[in-house]
Amino acid sequence: MIGVKSEGDHLIQQVITDTRKISSPEHSIFFALKGNFRDGHEFISDAYDQGIRSFVVEKGTGERFVDGFFIEVDDSFAALQKLATEHRKRFDYPVIGITGSSGKTTVKEFLAQILSERMVIARSPKSYNSQLGVALSLLELHDNADAGIIEAGISQPGEMETLEKMIQPSVGILTSIGSAHSENFPSKEAILKEKCKLFYNANELIIHSGIENIPEELKSKAHFVDATTFPNIDQSKLSKVLKEDMSLAISAAMLMGMTQNECESIANKIKPLALRSETFEGINNSLIINDTYSINDEALQSALEFQKSNADNRRRIVIIGTDDPEKRERVESFCSDFSDIELFFVQNTSEPLMDVTDSIVLIKGDRNFSMERYARRYRKHKHETYMEIDLGKIRSNITVLKENIPSTTMVLAMVKASSYGSGGEKLGQFLEQLGLDYLGVAYPNEGVDLRKSGVRIPILVMNTDPGSIEDCVKYALEPAVHSMYQLDELIKELIYLQTDRLPIHIKLETGMNRLGFTEDDIPRLAALINAQPEVTIRSVYSHLASSDELHSPFVHQQAKRFNQMSNELKERLTDPFICHLLNSEGVVNFREYHFDMVRIGIGMYGVTRNEKLAGKLQEAVRLNSTVSAVKSVKANEPIGYGCKGKLERDGTIAIIPIGYADGFRRSLSLGKGSVYINGKQCLVVGMVCMDMIMVDVTGIRMNPGDSVEIIGPNQTLRKFATAMETIPYEVLTGISQRVQRVYLED
Repeated sequence: MIGVKSEGDHLIQQVITDTRKISSPEHSIFFALKGNFRDGHEFISDAYDQGIRSFVVEKGTGERFVDGFFIEVDDSFAALQKLATEHRKRFDYPVIGITGSSGKTTVKEFLAQILSERMVIARSPKSYNSQLGVALSLLELHDNADAGIIEAGISQPGEMETLEKMIQPSVGILTSIGSAHSENFPSKEAILKEKCKLFYNANELIIHSGIENIPEELKSKAHFVDATTFPNIDQSKLSKVLKEDMSLAISAAMLMGMTQNECESIANKIKPLALRSETFEGINNSLIINDTYSINDEALQSALEFQKSNADNRRRIVIIGTDDPEKRERVESFCSDFSDIELFFVQNTSEPLMDVTDSIVLIKGDRNFSMERYARRYRKHKHETYMEIDLGKIRSNITVLKENIPSTTMVLAMVKASSYGSGGEKLGQFLEQLGLDYLGVAYPNEGVDLRKSGVRIPILVMNTDPGSIEDCVKYALEPAVHSMYQLDELIKELIYLQTDRLPIHIKLETGMNRLGFTEDDIPRLAALINAQPEVTIRSVYSHLASSDELHSPFVHQQAKRFNQMSNELKERLTDPFICHLLNSEGVVNFREYHFDMVRIGIGMYGVTRNEKLAGKLQEAVRLNSTVSAVKSVKANEPIGYGCKGKLERDGTIAIIPIGYADGFRRSLSLGKGSVYINGKQCLVVGMVCMDMIMVDVTGIRMNPGDSVEIIGPNQTLRKFATAMETIPYEVLTGISQRVQRVYLED
């Protein structure tokens, strides 16, 4: 992306400051930065061992390697910022600079989603707005973009001048002025003055109308907006604060040439799940405002205003989860300014639910209280069956798996088939936050959805047809290639699209007899890739047929064949590439074949046949439902379709709202399947219906509304799959989308 050259005309496309993020060492330069906790110079050897040969180091600290190229500077961090500044100057398209005490990332994402309908946008990843983050964000600007969006955050006086010189925004957005980092400034006016330094050379400025005392020099270029500026924004999706953020984004998009109607139409299509708060229908005719993201003063004030404006004649209840006495006092003070509020504090989220009949309920709290779980208990479920995905357990399982691989080995997480049924977009975002190196999907549309949800790390696409190549180019997806025909079609399409150096992944046939190039294909394959600038190889990979069989001789045969074929490609190709062979089971069973990267999938969810690993992994998925009804039946009375079900004695059955349309297959009929109610196993009676099952609960104390475990501690995913006569993969991917996904995180 940055397009600079080191000694010997070696093209540098990527700046690396963290050796855990190295993917293309031959085209990377490592900046050894000194921080408060780590000195990058200590990782020069690690970067060198991974293949990097270009370095920026501080004078007198650079280690000398045989073929390493070292640039010595007085301050490597200042050198990185200088590089970012010069890189920014290469582009004459608009760059939008966003700053403020809160809302920067939200406004950036709103604006990017709106503008992306008309143009290609380069923007800050995640919340990269620090002195380092801004430099790295600016290096993401590229020739194919039509505009850039860069966040700028400060914590000390004097920082914004440096950021302004780097960003050089043509359009500015000031989101808010609050108390963040107030300990470093004498007043809010001082914070405002510092933040406004970003805008003095901008052509236009968009600013929240509630911000006062703007410097006179900026007023002539300022456009003031608030939550009422664009009345056609759907209020039901957005709190007052988020509507203000959306108004700022729409105003900026209009300065970029989009019409108001166009912007409002796009804004109303943005998914509420992308927002930091949600409003949903609750139990007992209540309305729940699940706003657990933040409990700071500004967020609480805005949430209370939103609650009041939507209350009508309902009771207003505020539920706060915190054990901080100072926060409790501040919350009480804020709520006292809003008459007729019923305020409650909870000590833990397992406390009984309070009566919220005919109420509008605001729920907030500290992160360690997991108030989002508490809020969900108030939801009025439209489908009583739901799938729980415990992100904390997935994080723990990934840590366990990574303990079995070298620190230099990259990790690709498979999120195909909607991440094994658990929700691809949510899992993709979560896995990116964990610092994984790659995601893998089955088809391009899955990768497009991930990109639209904000995921930025590399994405490998296992199956790509010629009609999807344009999406791969547009959304930076990396297709796998398995045949000469497919490669020919890919190159033809890239020539038409005038695209060079699209990263591709070569699939090798090593014994499964599915897809992949054979040994005989290698010479022609290498010759074609060397001759065509449209593609560059990012990786070479294959699949093991029996990685869960610890003593399988076929695995070693496949690995040997893979090694021979990949080595021949290395000898014939001009560009280096990474190799990967192992999946979750292989990571533990065949450590000698880790190569450069491993692919983890079902192991993330705690499923394994490895006995040693089974004791460390935790199953991260549960499938639950609720008893809809309880019914007494006489012995031998027919139960369900075909009159095939019956009890041999007088007894009781419970009806559960899950059926084969949800993934509870008909093969579990007639006692082959079971669920657990109050810890007791209950066998399926009769045939599984499309939307429900009947189970024998004779002698079990239970009532309608009781929880039902389908997959969980008593009936593991593997045990359930065995009863279904299939494998855990098919169980997870077969759970239908009408089953609500609930994400738990510690």
